[in-house]
Amino acid sequence: MKILTVNAGSSSLKFNLISLPEEKELISGYFEKIGINGGIYSIKINGEKIKKEAEMKDHKVAIDLLIKELLENNIIKSLDEIDGVGHRLVHGGDKYSKSVIIDDEVIKTVEELSSLAPLHNPANILGVKAFKEALPNVPMVGVFDTAFHQTMSEEEYLYAVPYSWYQDYQIRKYGFHGTSHKYITKVMQEKLNKENINIISCHVGSGGSICCIKDSKSINTTMGFTPNAGLIMGTRCGDIDYSIIPYYMEKTGKSLTEIDTILNKESGLLGITGNLSDHRDIETAMKEGNPKASLANNMYVKRVVDYIARYYVLLEGKVDALVFTAGLGENAREFRAEVVSKLACLGINIDHAKNMSIASYLDIHEGIISTSESQVPVYVIPTNEELMIALDTYNLIK
Repeated sequence: MKILTVNAGSSSLKFNLISLPEEKELISGYFEKIGINGGIYSIKINGEKIKKEAEMKDHKVAIDLLIKELLENNIIKSLDEIDGVGHRLVHGGDKYSKSVIIDDEVIKTVEELSSLAPLHNPANILGVKAFKEALPNVPMVGVFDTAFHQTMSEEEYLYAVPYSWYQDYQIRKYGFHGTSHKYITKVMQEKLNKENINIISCHVGSGGSICCIKDSKSINTTMGFTPNAGLIMGTRCGDIDYSIIPYYMEKTGKSLTEIDTILNKESGLLGITGNLSDHRDIETAMKEGNPKASLANNMYVKRVVDYIARYYVLLEGKVDALVFTAGLGENAREFRAEVVSKLACLGINIDHAKNMSIASYLDIHEGIISTSESQVPVYVIPTNEELMIALDTYNLIK
């Protein structure tokens, strides 16, 4: 089967075509500036990247270009070869605990949940509708970022606010990055040769979340009602005292909308350093003796360690593995070393030589970075959300 995976934004569209069950990527690409002047897109085939300019007034034009590239590059001979389309849908609220075939009812429900993800759900549905028009006979599957975390218990996902807030307005912890954490769980089940595993999955990148997984199910995660909770991130503040907001409004006269923008787009590593949101730039600045870069890094490390320790206790010390994934987790060797070194009191110990040998730019993408004496093995595993979307789509339609 050939499965197309889609991640549609308001002005972008990311795709992969994957052949299953052999899990072979045939082509991938990214369309940018849809509905904006200066549209561009790039495609990657057999390791070769090609970039092109194209004006795209809407997502339909982008999809037409996508189909044209599939045909002209002989990836498919006809549209009949596309067996399914898997769509990344950010927010399913508490309605969806697993991926689903997309029908009119699903579209209506996701649209109704748009107030929970106003920047993402409407854009995701734009992509669904455009693909339904372009490929009317191809089954569509919705894969929700929030679905994997629907196994959390009420005592973990509720906030200590009036219960009516949850009943009337669906205010609760939802968690995100669920597709990534689900993929890591699947990979670790295979590596550990166990169906029910207890792991702590650290998806650490420009956005970051840690997931506590017991018996292969999410029982807690760091992101909350929105992705701006838990860890410090590239531009997001993570956990803060809510009273800061009315205090800052009173002192500055800024509106709630302005402060929301600051907390989501001008905080985190960027807020601490003043100009750096990418950890690679922070590492460079640290080597140059930049004290704010060191402060930002140390705060980030501490927040990650705090949550790993919390979840270690939640799992009662019965942890099969600690896993690092995503851009920072897969590549920031010094960052991983700092985190794991602070876990020595839990009997978790890093092998510095193994750790320094693993990063995608070194062409060694995964492996164990802990010592043989470590009470918990520590892994680096590349995430693959696109493959997880394709697998869910494949399993639902086959």
